[in-house]
Parts: sequence; C-alpha cells; structure tokens
Amino acid sequence: MASSPQKMLAITTLVVLVLLNVVNGQFSCQTTTIKGTPFPSLIEVTLEDLIIGFESNLFTSVDLTNAYIARINEVNSTLNVVTQLNPDALSIAQELDAERANGTIRGPLHGIPILIKNNIATADKMMNTAGSFALYGATVPRDSGVAAKLRAAGAIILGKANLSQWANFRSDNSSNGWSAFGGQVYGAYYPLQDPSGSSSGSAVSSSIGLALAALGTETDGSILSPSEVNNLVGIKPTVGLVSRSLVVPISQRQDTVGPLARTVKDAAYVLQAIAGQDPYDNYTSAIPFSTLPDYVAACNFGALAGKRFGVPRNVIYPEEGDGPVLAAFENAIQIIRNAGATVIDNINITAVAENEYLNGNTSSIVLYADFVSDLPNEYLSKLTSNPENVHNLEEVRTFTQHFKQEDYPSRDTGVWDASLALGFNNTSPEFWPYYQYNLEIAGPQGILGLMKNYSLDALILPTDFSPDLPARLGTPVVTVPMGFYPPNTTIILNSRGNLRATAPNIPFGLSFMGTAFSEADLIGYAYAYEQRTMVRNKVQPYIVPNTELSSIVGS
Repeated sequence: MASSPQKMLAITTLVVLVLLNVVNGQFSCQTTTIKGTPFPSLIEVTLEDLIIGFESNLFTSVDLTNAYIARINEVNSTLNVVTQLNPDALSIAQELDAERANGTIRGPLHGIPILIKNNIATADKMMNTAGSFALYGATVPRDSGVAAKLRAAGAIILGKANLSQWANFRSDNSSNGWSAFGGQVYGAYYPLQDPSGSSSGSAVSSSIGLALAALGTETDGSILSPSEVNNLVGIKPTVGLVSRSLVVPISQRQDTVGPLARTVKDAAYVLQAIAGQDPYDNYTSAIPFSTLPDYVAACNFGALAGKRFGVPRNVIYPEEGDGPVLAAFENAIQIIRNAGATVIDNINITAVAENEYLNGNTSSIVLYADFVSDLPNEYLSKLTSNPENVHNLEEVRTFTQHFKQEDYPSRDTGVWDASLALGFNNTSPEFWPYYQYNLEIAGPQGILGLMKNYSLDALILPTDFSPDLPARLGTPVVTVPMGFYPPNTTIILNSRGNLRATAPNIPFGLSFMGTAFSEADLIGYAYAYEQRTMVRNKVQPYIVPNTELSSIVGS
C-alpha cells in the first residue's frame, strides 16, 4: 500500500522547510513590511494586490507558494483542511516565475496558488479520492476539465482540499467535512465549528488565507453552504458553464464546479478562468455565448440601481437559532433598496412547489438514479488504474462496509442503500417523469415563474434557504457574507453531536439567484452589496496562521 496521507503531508512539510531554509524551522516574523515596503496580509490579500506585488518585484510565485504551504502546515493538524500538497507546486511556481521574467503572462492567475476539492481529478502526483480509500491510488488519463483550465490560466494547483466524503452522498448520519481519507474538517470561526459541506476544506482554506481561493463542487448546497458559514463569497455556476469532466460525480443534471473566495472580484477572476466549453463534457456545449461574459468587469458598484428583486418568503422556514439571520436579511433588503433597487416582498412559489420543497422526495430520486449511472459511466470506467477494483456503486459500497478506516457502520451507507434500492437508473423509463417534475417545481412553479410573473432580475434569500430550487433547475447562485451570530448565541450541535453548527461568531450569507447563465448579473449584484457592507471584515477567525509573505521574503 502507498504511504498514508499523513506521511505524505509530513514529507512535503520537511521538503518545504528545507527549501525555505528558515533558521530553526520557525516562522515567527509578524511584520508586514520589509525595509519600509508594505506586504499584503494573506488573510486579506486580493488577487490584484498579489499582481501588484509581482509587478513591483516585492515577491515571486515561489515566495507566495512557500508562504501558503507554511500556513497550511501551521493549522492543518488542527483543522484538517488539506489532504495533500502538490509535491510539484514549487517547481511549477519556479517555471511560472521564469515565464513572467521573460514577459509571458498567461492571465491574471499567473503564478497564483489555488486549492481544489479532493473530488476534482489531476493527472499528476496527487490522488483524487473523494475522501474514500476506495479510490486510493487510482489514476486518471488526463486532468479534469477545470484543472486543465486552471493550469492554462497560469494557476498553481497547490493541493487537494478535504471534503465531506463522496460530496456528502454516502451517509445519512455522518458529519459535514468528514472523510475517511482526510479526517474531520473544522471551521475557523469557533472551536469545533461545523464547516458545512461538502466543499468543507475548500471553504475553510480560503477563509483563513491558505491559498488565494479554492474550487468546490455543488450538487445541492455544497458551495453555497460552506461559503456562508466560512465568511466567503461562493459562486454556484449554471450546470454546463464549467466542465465536470473527471470530477467524481453525483448527478450530471445538478453537478457544477465553482470558486470559493474572500471577495466577489476574486471569485469572478477564478470563474473567468474555469468557465467555458470542454469536449469531454457535452453539457458545456449549451453555453449560449461565443465569447464568455467579462465576469470581472461585472463587479460594478452601481449594479443594484434600477433592478428588481423578489423575496419568496414561503421557502424561508426558520429553525432554532435563526433569529440573527432573519434580522440581518431584513437589513440587507433595506441596503439593496437604498442602492436604488426595487425589492418585491412576500412573493411565493406555488403551493404544489412548496409542498414538494418541504415534504417531497423527487429531488432525491433524481440524484439516486443519476448517481447509480454516473459514478461508473463518468468516472470509474475512465480510470487508468483502479487498485481497489471498484467499478460500480455496489462494489464501492461493499468495499466501504468492509474497510475499517471507512468507519462503517458508525457512519452508514444510507444514501447508497437508497440509491441501489430504487431499482432504476437515469436510462430507465421510470426516471424521466421524476426529472420533469423537478424542473416543473423549480422552474414555472418556482424560480422561473416568479421571475417572469414579477419581471424580476433576481431573487434574494438568506443563503441557508437558497440551494434547493436552483439545484433542481441547474441555475446559478452567488452567496456573499451578510452577518455573524452574536457573542451571546446559544451553541447548537449538529445532528451527530460532534460539531458546533450554531455558535458565536459563525458567519452566514445572502444569496442572489437568477436564470441560467446569468452569472455576470449576479456577480454585479453581489459585488454592489459587498462593497456597501464589507461584512467579512467585522469578525475574525479564532485561529489564523502566523506566516506572511514578509516572513518568507524577510527570512
């Protein structure tokens, strides 16, 4: 068997310390200036700050990569956010520095380290496990579509971020951010914080500056939810805007890949790099643009003026502890109105849609049927090596139930059991009516109906209530920080009892929801709101790495 992930990370740590040549291996320098020259703080730095630093010769991509690796090594034993560092990251950074010195710049992300979720495959020395030992050591024939686009844009794939195992599509009783391969991710805003999921490590890493940004995946909430509770901007793109090729799938109809970043503009820069057609994902052929919109230029302070937004109140069903979220949402509505927008309140999805939203199982059936087909057809069958010899969901389940580190039966395989018990897949005649009903509920009786009937530009909701309908429909959502739970908040545990789901200082977000391929508009609205509130800066994480760029360059 190959080395354990803990050993692999330790080896990478040793290599980095040697390369850094830091006396005693300590990163104690807290200064943000060297000889009077200001260096950006990596928990606050933006892409444009880093570009200025490169252009001013303040630091190199090698310096930046070393700084991020050091920061990961400072906190990873506590937060379990990164499962593997890319052993080639520093050599790639060196190559990109050489390109920059020769006048070749591939794009804004040139030389910028990015973390990607550990279900996004790379054809390099890193593994793509989806958090499971069933895929340990498996290899792919090429980079995933998004990894290839990141490399083409000049980004450095710094490592793989931990996640909720199988993107939260295995167990009925697990916890957000747990995987057999990577352990339990914790959020950085409160000890033992539930990081949400499934893009848990991506979110926590981005929130405390372990990379400029990270990629996550979403089927139903897996970018939006971890973004909101980790004080981030998250973009859940339209299904088909970004390739899912060689991303471990759940559902071809709902899966998408998007950025989690600390600012709207940084998220827009990353989306610009990863969006676009890919011959390996036929859904991308539906992109309606010959040239992609300029998502960065969409970041316009005046974007809210003259726009019409709706609030579908009957999808907001508060739970214990949601008072601060609802109060912040009312304040957000007023901010949007003050910016020149019209907000039409108390518009509602139909009673049929509401009943399905609250009580139905159509969405689950679609996911079950897709997963049974898509896991083998879109991923397992494409592996160039498959050490555990798993070729379909039944074989993956058998492996999981008999491999000790997979923590079965303490963490069950309830989702897989239901998927296999369904008795049909997405090629069966029984499937189509469920899928069409999903589209009807989320479309004419949901999002699309409201937007058409009230001539709306977007819908707005507290992020906790925003994922479901857009997930069914495959439409985009952008979440932006909206507030934090106050210091006197009563701690509420998750259903498993091992994480703090609600606690003081845990963030929450505001979502802008639109029609297919309306990302540029939504980015503009989110940016205009962000710039008026700057919520992110009002509370700091309880744990932050000490290493800064000045620590590296100054050493």
